[in-house]
Amino acid sequence: MQSLLLEANNLGKSYPADGHAVNRLRAMIKILLGRSQSLSNNSVAVLRDVNLRVHAGQSIGIIGENGAGKSTLLKLLSGVIKPTTGKLQCYGSIAALIELSAGFDMEASGIENIYLKTALMGLSRKQTRAHLDAIIEFADIDDALSQPVKTYSSGMVVRLGFAIVAIQKPQLLMTDEVLAVGDESFQRKCINWLDNYLGDGGTLLMVSHSTYQIKRLCQQTIWIHEHQVAMQGDSDKVIAAYLDWHAKKQSNTEQTVIRAINPHSYQVLSMRLLNAADAEVEQVESGGCLRIEITLSSPDGRKPAAGFGLIERGGLPVYGVASTEAPASGSQIDAHQWRFLVDIPQLQLLAANYIVRVHALDPEGIRVCDSMETKLAVRGSSLELGNCRIAHQWR
Repeated sequence: MQSLLLEANNLGKSYPADGHAVNRLRAMIKILLGRSQSLSNNSVAVLRDVNLRVHAGQSIGIIGENGAGKSTLLKLLSGVIKPTTGKLQCYGSIAALIELSAGFDMEASGIENIYLKTALMGLSRKQTRAHLDAIIEFADIDDALSQPVKTYSSGMVVRLGFAIVAIQKPQLLMTDEVLAVGDESFQRKCINWLDNYLGDGGTLLMVSHSTYQIKRLCQQTIWIHEHQVAMQGDSDKVIAAYLDWHAKKQSNTEQTVIRAINPHSYQVLSMRLLNAADAEVEQVESGGCLRIEITLSSPDGRKPAAGFGLIERGGLPVYGVASTEAPASGSQIDAHQWRFLVDIPQLQLLAANYIVRVHALDPEGIRVCDSMETKLAVRGSSLELGNCRIAHQWR
């Protein structure tokens, strides 16, 4: 086990619910007197009950919807703000890129701020001079270095801030959406630096709305939901759960079974999802075998057509086809029932949560008479984007 760099126990943060000046004054007096600000009926918790241990060499992402408490957590862990409840202990050197202008003198020039920031990091002017060329080269804002930082764009500020941190190589680096600012070339430069930093044994805590960046850089992920940890663990599993929650939120209601209006028409009696051993499943591995069993009824004894479709949980159709494409498919159970089996030897869907929807169509395959659906979870680890895998070869 690598050495422990940071430990948080039952960490929480709250603010007074009443913004009245008297209450703010009371809170300030408590802080000046060194008294803890415990939760009360007049407090609003913006983060609660966070337990976390960060060991050297780990890379941990933090995800969640806006206002969930992600940035608050990073500020607590980096010491920018004090916790209301719980305990935090740090055992290594920490650098944080949280608020773009934090620690900068907006009236001073870029060069002057380099010396100011490195001094706050514990570097002497001599040590800073030794690193100055590397900082300037990484930031790539030469023409603006003599200008006041207040004239910089947000992208230029983060360039300068990241360049200063890059020469320090702390044991633990914390970032908050730093890769969302700046142009494409600078983002690539940051990712290359982070790759090398992690490869050399560095430790990363990163807040981002980009689940791809989290999967790309982080082994573990923490999902903050409604001001507390909803899930924590392997990045692929946590991100899949997070995206599933977003899909449900977007659709507002769970997908429902669509039943036939005419009970004397062709109907779906049942559907089952099976693996290669014909055992019922709700989850398969990306690239694994999936078998769909569909049982239909036919009021007039004619062979109905079957259809199936795969739908992303947000409602986006991924694939669909009817048995009319394979006329010999289907077997008759009795005078009014038919069974269809769909074999998918290698399900080329990327890890996510899907809906499998099956249909009963008239024998001509023109009219959809009835439908039924169920959930399917596809699991796996991949940096590919989208919903499906397309066979390809890099040359």
